[in-house]
Amino acid sequence: MASTKVKGIVLGGTNVKEKDKIIKLYTLEKGPMSVTLKGVRGDKAKYKAAKEIFCFGDFVIEEGKNYSIVTSVDIIDNFYMLSNNIERYYEACAILDIVSKVATEPNTALFIEILEALKTLCYDEVGKYNVIDKFLISIFKAMGYNFITENCSSCGGKLGAKYLNLEIGEIVCPACKKTNSLPISDACFNALKILSNTEYDKLPTINFSLLIGNQVHYLLTTNYEWRTGYKVLSIV
Repeated sequence: MASTKVKGIVLGGTNVKEKDKIIKLYTLEKGPMSVTLKGVRGDKAKYKAAKEIFCFGDFVIEEGKNYSIVTSVDIIDNFYMLSNNIERYYEACAILDIVSKVATEPNTALFIEILEALKTLCYDEVGKYNVIDKFLISIFKAMGYNFITENCSSCGGKLGAKYLNLEIGEIVCPACKKTNSLPISDACFNALKILSNTEYDKLPTINFSLLIGNQVHYLLTTNYEWRTGYKVLSIV
């Protein structure tokens, strides 16, 4: 079997046989991959830490015709501290679930963004939803929805009152809104712009009110559901 080395992040996994586990990786070089870790659920397994969600490392994989086996792992970070905060843990889980649903090919920018999001949640004091909401904005941009704009995406006119048209996934003016459009307050729109323009390492400086934070999160998660057909995992 051919051997290859990839940088990967464990998105999840399924136990198989007595001690094996099939893990789903998102890799820098090949995008999503499903690979087998042999005997990794044993108490003395050499690479048992590599089977856990969030694990980031260099994986050496023997690729066969029907399946691929991990032969060695050099763990770079396992983001262990996420387990100490239930809200951040579930927010990180939701981000990886988004990746597992929408990422179908290698994407360097997305790979870096996943790591930045996990690092911020793990090591910084950051407001609830700020990381996943920034991540969702980036996902929409990658999908071609640049909806944080001062002009109506339908008629091109200047926006006064703002609405998210769920049919097209972009912001429109009152004249162009549909029955399924969601109103966007000025404070919510400003929060969207701030999140879009702020790097992950600066997110701890942002502190939205509970009301605005909830509005932004509802808007983005509803738009995600319309665009993909999937729900964002619930965050405690």
